[in-house]
Amino acid sequence: MVDLEYIAMFLNTLTPKFYVALTGTSSLISGLILIFEWWYFRKYGTSFIEQVSLNHLGPWLGGVENNNNGNNNTNNSQNNNQQSVPECKVWRNPLNLLRGAEYNRYTWVTGKEPLTYYDMNLSAQDHQTFFTCDTDHSRPSDESVMQRAWRERNPQARIKAAHEALEKDSECATAYILLAEEEATTILETERLFKQALKVGEANYKKSQSTQHLGAHYEAIHRRDTNVCVYVRRRLAMCTRKLGRVKEAVKMMRDLMKEFPMMSVLNIHENLIEALLELQAYADVQAVLAKYDDISLPKSATICYTAALLKARAVADKFSPEIASKRGLSTAEMNAVEAIHRAVEFNPHVPKYLLETKSLILPPEHLLKRGDSEAIAYAFFHLPHWKRVDGALNLLHCTWEGSPYGESAVGDAPCHAFRMIPYPLEKGHLFYPYPSCTESADRELLPAFHEVSVYPKKELPFFILFTAGLCSVTALLALLTHQFPEPMGLVAKTFLNTITSPFNFLVEKLEGVLPSNLWHQLTRL
Repeated sequence: MVDLEYIAMFLNTLTPKFYVALTGTSSLISGLILIFEWWYFRKYGTSFIEQVSLNHLGPWLGGVENNNNGNNNTNNSQNNNQQSVPECKVWRNPLNLLRGAEYNRYTWVTGKEPLTYYDMNLSAQDHQTFFTCDTDHSRPSDESVMQRAWRERNPQARIKAAHEALEKDSECATAYILLAEEEATTILETERLFKQALKVGEANYKKSQSTQHLGAHYEAIHRRDTNVCVYVRRRLAMCTRKLGRVKEAVKMMRDLMKEFPMMSVLNIHENLIEALLELQAYADVQAVLAKYDDISLPKSATICYTAALLKARAVADKFSPEIASKRGLSTAEMNAVEAIHRAVEFNPHVPKYLLETKSLILPPEHLLKRGDSEAIAYAFFHLPHWKRVDGALNLLHCTWEGSPYGESAVGDAPCHAFRMIPYPLEKGHLFYPYPSCTESADRELLPAFHEVSVYPKKELPFFILFTAGLCSVTALLALLTHQFPEPMGLVAKTFLNTITSPFNFLVEKLEGVLPSNLWHQLTRL
């Protein structure tokens, strides 16, 4: 009991200033932890303390398993990673902008970089795949220079290498492509350079087409020339669309799709859909959707939301929540609502941009299907088409937000799109389950100044809530102790006595049961 008496004497001698310092220091430390945890959560989407506990402390506390289990876990993790790769495959944006004439202009005006290094690095890899082949390194002329140019990180170095290639050979198609993409500052100048590239590219394509059967070497050259020809014709059609010659652009896209049907992986049909919507040729759009909106093909936001737009167009101009609440939804209205449900399930980020509740930015050069990057790319080009259809955005708003007149405003029909989205995410409805890796991939594709849209909305980690509560409680205790030192000191002593009373009671009982000499030996320990 001597030690306990000393402890009680020490606690009684503590002054209120000690409690103020103790609670104030605790509040400061927990506040700093809270700020760091919040910053880490906003940047990486997870709790730092939780991540460290799971990744480092968990294995240490759980012990080391045998090698067989370790190997099995490694193999399982590798298999899981392999399975997760297709979910977050990054695709080339079919409607990506021009760096020199569009992206750079944004940088000149705002001083912000619209493209991330990760996005531009993916484009560099695409260019090397499309425009080079294994035989280029053996040629000491234009193509070998361009093979080096596509690997350059500095834009000025790439442009300089393109001019160097043209000096060696004025008929280097890939050099014209690079200059059109990155050096030209207007769409007209870009179109002129692409036309020069097309003239040279088509000549090379016809030449290699006649020799492709001679061996693998010639076949690789022909494949490269085919990629160059298709790429240039597509970009020329996009330039024509940007310059307002939409009918001409539609014809160019149709001819390209007809002549090179095996290049459907480039999603040229999405360029065609956007151009047809600009012409308000809705019957032609429906025909394109009938061909590509198939369950065996990978869906996209363009296909799903365009299908919803066409069905909404049939009823949107006459749709009224008040009337629908009285008579219920008609068959056409139900079809439109279900089409919106389908589109929202595929990509739940798009409505925020179409309804202009979240600001748009320039779309990236690559996108992640069902992610925020795809939503930005779609809304950037298709928002005017939704605005052109009277009532379409109103129907989308009623379906997305729910009717402003209450849950029963549209009868028994679901009026909120998220009610049709499966939760938890492992249970898919119309599509495969929503991938959980979209947030991290979108953060790599989108610039830092953009707030990435996250679905489903993540709840705050436990440690952030815990540190917030600890900081608030200790700050309140420090303030009360500073303002009312005597009462708070009495409360602290009472609290400590209450906590120690069960222990004191247990010690007294042990003293009565155990011999005095044994208890004396234990206390000496």
